[in-house]
Amino acid sequence: MIIRETCVAIWDALHAAVMAQPHKEQWKEIADVFQKTCQFPNCAGAIDGKHIRIKKPVRSGSQYYNYKKYFSFVLFAMCDANYSFRYIDVGSYGSRSDSAVFAHSEFGKMLQDKALDLPEHTTLPGTTSPAMPFVFVGDEAFALGENLMRPYSSRGLSLARRVFNYRLTRARRVVECAFGILANKWRFLHTPIHLKLETAISADKAACVLHNFVRARDGYNFDDSLTHSLQSHRPSVVRGHRQGAAVREQFTAYFMSPHGALPWQLEAI
Repeated sequence: MIIRETCVAIWDALHAAVMAQPHKEQWKEIADVFQKTCQFPNCAGAIDGKHIRIKKPVRSGSQYYNYKKYFSFVLFAMCDANYSFRYIDVGSYGSRSDSAVFAHSEFGKMLQDKALDLPEHTTLPGTTSPAMPFVFVGDEAFALGENLMRPYSSRGLSLARRVFNYRLTRARRVVECAFGILANKWRFLHTPIHLKLETAISADKAACVLHNFVRARDGYNFDDSLTHSLQSHRPSVVRGHRQGAAVREQFTAYFMSPHGALPWQLEAI
């Protein structure tokens, strides 16, 4: 009971202070950091989902039994380029795919409904047209959309598409870093959580807001680790739509242009 009440109190006390939904100007600030550190313009965040190991919840059947053959719930997160979580959704069934968790999350619904207060479309650095939307970057588990970029399929890629995948990965890896920092600091996440499901979810939420609190207090300039024991979801086959495909093609062309290319990108792929 002490663990549960303490974790709930930590979440209630810190959530609004360290994980409030960004407004338009803050989205621009997040995108500026992504451009500076990852060289991906108009990027408002990186998204991913991880399995959190738990003991089998009572009367849960196979809902929390994932493809890795253990019981888990899902931590879905969107983070900025400073490895701070800007949104989390905790507690979805471990049997669900990333795309399903995303679609049913409050963040996914707000993105679909254009309710995130993202900035208006703007041109990419060094260009005068076209005006491009602000986007979130994820892996192949997510559906392509106007505001959500995912990599191209790995089959028969052209040089330009391979460059796009590399540039997207540079931005997307920050959420992997964030999970690594989280798990390595709050080490109960390295092993199955032997608590009731509701308490385990509260503990995970408390760790996430404490992660942000410590990041803000200690600063962002220290070595971070990608190494962690959190398991990614298995990618599922999801379809995008034409508008998202057109936005991705514009980014692809920009990354091959004199204004958007990086000196080392061809060597890196």
